[in-house]
Amino acid sequence: MKVVTIDPITRLEGHGRIQIFLNEEGNVANAYLQIPELRGFERFCVGRKAEDLPQITPRICGVCPVAHHMASTKALDAAFHVDPPLAAKKLRELMYSGYYVYDHTLHFYFLGAPDFVVGPTAPAAERNILGVINKVGLDIAKEVIKHRAYGQKITAMIGGKATHPVCGLPGGMSKPITEEERQEIEKMAESSVKFAQFSLQVFNDVVLKNKKYVDVILSDAYKLRTYYMGTVDENNKVNFYDGKIRIVTPEGKEFAKWVPADYLNNVEEHVEPWTYVKLPYLKKVGWKGLVDGSDSGIYRVAPLGRLNAADGMATPLANEEYKRMYETLGGKPVHATLATHWARLIELLYAAERCLELSRDKDVTSTEIRNKPRQPGEGVGIVEAPRGTLIHHYVLDEEGLAKKVNLIVATVNNAPAICMSIRDAAKGVIKGGVVNDGLLNMVEMAFRAYDPCFGCATHFAVGEMPLEVNIYDHNKKLLRVVRR
Repeated sequence: MKVVTIDPITRLEGHGRIQIFLNEEGNVANAYLQIPELRGFERFCVGRKAEDLPQITPRICGVCPVAHHMASTKALDAAFHVDPPLAAKKLRELMYSGYYVYDHTLHFYFLGAPDFVVGPTAPAAERNILGVINKVGLDIAKEVIKHRAYGQKITAMIGGKATHPVCGLPGGMSKPITEEERQEIEKMAESSVKFAQFSLQVFNDVVLKNKKYVDVILSDAYKLRTYYMGTVDENNKVNFYDGKIRIVTPEGKEFAKWVPADYLNNVEEHVEPWTYVKLPYLKKVGWKGLVDGSDSGIYRVAPLGRLNAADGMATPLANEEYKRMYETLGGKPVHATLATHWARLIELLYAAERCLELSRDKDVTSTEIRNKPRQPGEGVGIVEAPRGTLIHHYVLDEEGLAKKVNLIVATVNNAPAICMSIRDAAKGVIKGGVVNDGLLNMVEMAFRAYDPCFGCATHFAVGEMPLEVNIYDHNKKLLRVVRR
């Protein structure tokens, strides 16, 4: 049996490799996504002061630190039995919306767009941001850079830093913003709304008007029938910062709806020997292996998962785009993995609109932004990271030190579906032993839609990480192998 290896896989956060096994006819027998890295964040958080966790956990990833900071802060709210003032919640969500603007912009233009704007089978040297700029023009590239900077500036103004914010405290925020800062954020948000609308128009012109691309999006190679999960408000509309977790079936019917503290009653994790990533599934359905359908407990998060799990967007422009996507793709839920790119741009518009709404709210300049924490205990904090539902669970001792830390990050929630998507894409595009760079990139497109962060996903260490050292002499003769 022939083995085709893609190592490293590209345009993602973290490291990984894909191994594709071909049978005697040259068709794909199976394919595996392997994550060889491991980072022990949960272990070295134990024993730390609780208030340090919102500064430690964002270092899991330099791409999604704001999500970890916010989930960690919300977990401390719960652990210290304190509800932040309304102004603090709005200030947090304002910062978080700005973060979404720069994060979704990053993925679409830098990581996802090369596959569509440049082309999935274009030469590898052109499938990057420079190739995108060459296609769309320098003026558009400047707008991309400007609005990524806007999102980072909003995060820095409220959070203290653009990448690793320091503002979140149990019970509230560390500092308010001024009226001048509010006005500046409002202007950047206004511009970001227009930019998000422009980005959706780019997607419409480049992707949706190209029948070849639409056929790829809707093909069986990029389709999975799974459950879907996302955070919703009281009206079942998408919310990134707060709400209940809603799960719908592959047919689109509500399956469950729960508060963050109930996550262990709903989600279980499975392990396999060939990867460091754990594989979550719905506890009430069970683990049936890497198969889709209603009998399998595998679910999906991230933009498409959130939109499928909700009844709409909470802002008017984004909600119109939400309805247009489902009308175009044949109704809810949409199972086409590559439609996640469209869903991500709808979320970009929602984030910009929500940022504008909150920047015009008089509460965001209030100085009443913290309530006093109480006796430490146990707490769960959940936010919607750009890559999906992010869970932080802390158990604190009476002195406020971390006794137990559990994290289920967005990419972990998607890990089973990512494995299946890669396998099915490989089976769909590789036939008769024909393997080339363009086809292998089309296999990678299956994971790229999820915008996975494997740096976040492989964070749990039990005991020692396996290690093998080969010792050679000066003639490159193997003298000894040391294994741990």
